Amino acid sequence: MRVLFSTTPAFGHFLPLLPLARAFRRQGHDVAVVTAAGMTPLVAPEGFELLPAGPMPDVLFAEVGRKLGVDPATSPTPEAVAEFFAGVRVDLTADEALAEAKRWQPDLIVNEMVDFVGPMIAAGLGVPLATLAFGPSVPAEFTDALTAVVRSRYEERGLPVPEHTPSGRWLLDTCPPGLQFPNFAPPCGVERIALRPQPHQARNSPTGAGNPPAGGRPRVLVSFGTVFADPAVVGPLLGALTALDVDVLATLGLDGKPQDYQLDSDRVEFSPFVPLAQLLENITAVISHGGAGTTLGTLARGIPMVVVPQGADQFIQADRVAASGAGIALAPGQAEPSAIAAALRRLLDEPRFTAEARRISAEIAVLPSPDEVAELLRAEVIG
Repeated sequence: MRVLFSTTPAFGHFLPLLPLARAFRRQGHDVAVVTAAGMTPLVAPEGFELLPAGPMPDVLFAEVGRKLGVDPATSPTPEAVAEFFAGVRVDLTADEALAEAKRWQPDLIVNEMVDFVGPMIAAGLGVPLATLAFGPSVPAEFTDALTAVVRSRYEERGLPVPEHTPSGRWLLDTCPPGLQFPNFAPPCGVERIALRPQPHQARNSPTGAGNPPAGGRPRVLVSFGTVFADPAVVGPLLGALTALDVDVLATLGLDGKPQDYQLDSDRVEFSPFVPLAQLLENITAVISHGGAGTTLGTLARGIPMVVVPQGADQFIQADRVAASGAGIALAPGQAEPSAIAAALRRLLDEPRFTAEARRISAEIAVLPSPDEVAELLRAEVIG
């Protein structure tokens, strides 16, 4: 079987797809990824064929800014989010992606929740579609806006217009029950298939839960992802944490340098971009921006969190982490470094947060594995 994965060209969108893509490859299927050519350094080491289509996010953000005068990353209104994912990205990517997909001839397309190129390919080629939700369900005000904006793009190409988002046959749901919104259900006609999320790990590395710190000070991971790791935000926070009796591991984003943070402390260790699974080893607590992959990966290991959302969908993850009891969320107006440090102190002092994080971890552990879901989809598509 030939399986085409379609993703927005960004780390946080592609990485949640990797466990399933790797599972299909382990089972002997052909796997390709359709996304911007700028994602080659991330896709090529996996051994997947990359079908290049469309620009990287900097071009997309600039075009949305030109059209709406806002940045959808830092001002994630339904209008701005819909214009980025279902408007501008489709306009600048879909036709090239359709041509590449026609050449490659997939039997199944798997997209991530806010990729609207994969669904258009599926409609154009008459190929079944599975959509991976990499976090809690997206609120209706956003999915309605996304569906409305993409409508004209289908009509322009003479394709059947989707009635809802997601629009395929299956929703691959990686969100455990304890983190999901109450009474969540996929749209009518879409079958939900649970899928176990995993913290991103290096290719062929074994899975594991890591080991708790062996005595001494708690070890805290501070990670604001690959996009939001702004030294102006993270640097003062690290300074505040040095007043606590903790050791800190701080990530530098994609291209940051320790000297950017103007911090001199033997309590803080900096790390370049490495897989999250590696970073979580021996960690007691995590302070994060609330990216979906970071959130689910952390809770899969039973580690409590302080979530400080910066933009995008991070406010959704922050809300659900707080509601689950597995962590503390701070709104932007509350997120002074001293307040974040105080939240961490509370997280470490009150065992209930760790207990709830471990409850979520137990829920994740019993979800179907990527290999099980790959086999299920194969049986559905080709029998």
